[in-house]
Amino acid sequence: MLRKASVPMFVCIVALAGPSAVFAQEHEHHSGAQPTDPEEEQPDPGEPGPGPLDHEHMGHSGADGTGHAPAFRVAHGREGSGTSWMPDSSPVFAHHFMVGDWMLMLHYSVEAGYDVQWSDRGSDRFAAVNWIMGMASHPLLGGELLLRSMLSLEPATMGGELQLPLLLQSGETYGGSPLHDRQHPHDLFMELAAIYRHPFGDALGLELYAAPSGEPALGPTAFMHRASAMYNPFPPIGHHWQDSTHISFGVLTAGVYTGRAKLEGSIFHGREPDEDRWDVDLGALDSWSGRLSVNPTERTSFQVSYGYIHSPEASQPDVSLHRVTASGSFSAPILAQGNFAVTAIWGRNIESGHASDSVLAEATLDLDGSNVPFGRLEYVQKLGHDLVVPGDPEAKYGVFQGQFGYVHRFTGAPVVPFIGATVDIGVVPTGLETLYGTRTPVGAFFFVGLQPAKMPTSHAHMSGM
Repeated sequence: MLRKASVPMFVCIVALAGPSAVFAQEHEHHSGAQPTDPEEEQPDPGEPGPGPLDHEHMGHSGADGTGHAPAFRVAHGREGSGTSWMPDSSPVFAHHFMVGDWMLMLHYSVEAGYDVQWSDRGSDRFAAVNWIMGMASHPLLGGELLLRSMLSLEPATMGGELQLPLLLQSGETYGGSPLHDRQHPHDLFMELAAIYRHPFGDALGLELYAAPSGEPALGPTAFMHRASAMYNPFPPIGHHWQDSTHISFGVLTAGVYTGRAKLEGSIFHGREPDEDRWDVDLGALDSWSGRLSVNPTERTSFQVSYGYIHSPEASQPDVSLHRVTASGSFSAPILAQGNFAVTAIWGRNIESGHASDSVLAEATLDLDGSNVPFGRLEYVQKLGHDLVVPGDPEAKYGVFQGQFGYVHRFTGAPVVPFIGATVDIGVVPTGLETLYGTRTPVGAFFFVGLQPAKMPTSHAHMSGM
């Protein structure tokens, strides 16, 4: 069964490597004086960009003025959630500062608007999806220390009965009952982590990650950080088959890496966050995972991972699961100021002798830095207890959802406002039609938001490793 499910996902992932040739001539990196508008950097066709092992372009002495030059460095764009990797060429939206030898970065995204989900299981309300992340890095003992904190006010803007309506979503609890057709808020402390990286020569390095709240080496980069999904306010309905461990209360990870690949393993606390979203729910390190990440080119990134998660759901404390995932991402600048990003993900949960799969394909097409259509297609096999439906709790239901949206960004300043809308269209099997009142439940979210301007390429392609 595992082999059959993995074949289409493998084809999707391999296909992502192809577009790099199409985009190869679209964009080259630029250095030197920065333009007035942080999002209007013009490419220099005569100057190639730094590769992952390019000392001259990427050492601290030439990049950020600290005078330190670790053995090799990679792009900020590669830095995903936790210790995950994305394509080096992923756009970076952040404020960047230097304070002595400290390099500081600030990322954030705030989206507020009106969400309406039609059907007999739908609801509607005003809601705000939000997070802010601060990072600080400093040379230390021949390597580099990175401190990172990610916070969210969703416990206030999406807490209790204000949870975001989203048809066919499932996972975690509210009021002691499993959630369905709603998205839970993220915790105040989405991440509190320290990362230490130490290179040994020019080809190998050691990475250590410790987090009271953080992400183990399991699954792809969390959805809100992926270039292919960052404008979509909705999480995937397969989130709990793919990247739901991105908030785990207690994580230790160790890995070895080269300029192109990383092998890492984690131990972590497996229980999902409880209903009090304002605290840190530390617990035993009772779960484990391993992940192999490979960035064969600047524009591509792949990962495969496997993990055991002990008693993740409060509603089923005696049930543990094994999770296996595979994913591939592609990101490349296009036209003058645009970017194209696409991700394909397969995730499988194995619990109590049952296996269920999820498949996702999503893309964001930034046409010119201002106009950004995006989309996502998903198929997930959800069990009866996931969707909280009558009958056999282990019955399997294949559900489909497509999300399609558009954002317009008002560029020209360090803080960029935007306005957007997304529509979600689901398809449920005949056995669920009576509960939803239709086989094609539909919803929409109309929103406004704020994010930092896109960093110029000459800064976005420099980071500690």
